[in-house]
Amino acid sequence: MNARSATRKPTNRHKGGEGGGAWFLVLPALIPILVLSVGPLLYGIALAFTDAQSGRTAPTQWVGLLNFRDLAHDGLFWESFRIGLLWAVGVTVPQFLLALGLALLLNQKLRMRWLARALAIIPWAMPEVVVGIMWRLVYQPDAGILNETVRNLGLGDGRDWLTGLATALPAVIVVGIWAGMPQTTVALLAGLQNTPQELHEAAAIDGAGAWRRFTTVTWPALKPVALAITALNFIWNFNSFALVYVLTNGGPGGRTRLPMLFAYEEAFRYGQFGYAAAMGCVMVAVIAVCLAFFLVGRLRDGGDK
Repeated sequence: MNARSATRKPTNRHKGGEGGGAWFLVLPALIPILVLSVGPLLYGIALAFTDAQSGRTAPTQWVGLLNFRDLAHDGLFWESFRIGLLWAVGVTVPQFLLALGLALLLNQKLRMRWLARALAIIPWAMPEVVVGIMWRLVYQPDAGILNETVRNLGLGDGRDWLTGLATALPAVIVVGIWAGMPQTTVALLAGLQNTPQELHEAAAIDGAGAWRRFTTVTWPALKPVALAITALNFIWNFNSFALVYVLTNGGPGGRTRLPMLFAYEEAFRYGQFGYAAAMGCVMVAVIAVCLAFFLVGRLRDGGDK
């Protein structure tokens, strides 16, 4: 071996091969996402531009934007969209406020705190169908717990909460708040526990009261978690189906017919798959806008730091 070959620097001849081999490590994670998420999403978007129907013997035809034009003039869909927004906001905001108060309470050094934390997450462990059945019994007009309590307190004879035009949506919102509080509480409690205790102690030494410590120490540390869980809750609530379906099936008179319920009925009750897919595209667009606002807010917060 001569001096020139001995001093030659090693080449990156196999660098590309190593990078290509890394794809095999990523594929097991990508394949389920592509098959179970991206694939059905793309198929649903393509279906929205066709006249696909159930039980139809003729070939499915490409109709372009016809479904979306019909959707733009469908008053029932936009009414369900309005109800969906009322539902999502009406559940998400009280859910966050109540969960924040509960998280602050569970973060204190209380006796039997472990038991209180375990009880707080019980609704999270229950399937939505079971929650819906349980609350139907609570709202039952003749022997339900709620009406029995109203009668015992002398406040009247009670009412049929889930079939009244004025009470159906508020009654369902109460159930949504109760069912969704645990995961919000757990997320906020985790954020509170990650806040350095030294900051609270320093603020207390400086004479800051409880509210002052919350606004200057707790909330700035908790804000990223609060924004993230609120955005996710809004998306989950806007896409709700099982809970409302079990409670009211969209009634009475469509007062609790959320957009997902409306799309379900169009697809599986009336067989209008293409039209229902167009509804799904609109809902995906709304969710994408919500995510965009959330990401822009996070980027601005990151830029301010």
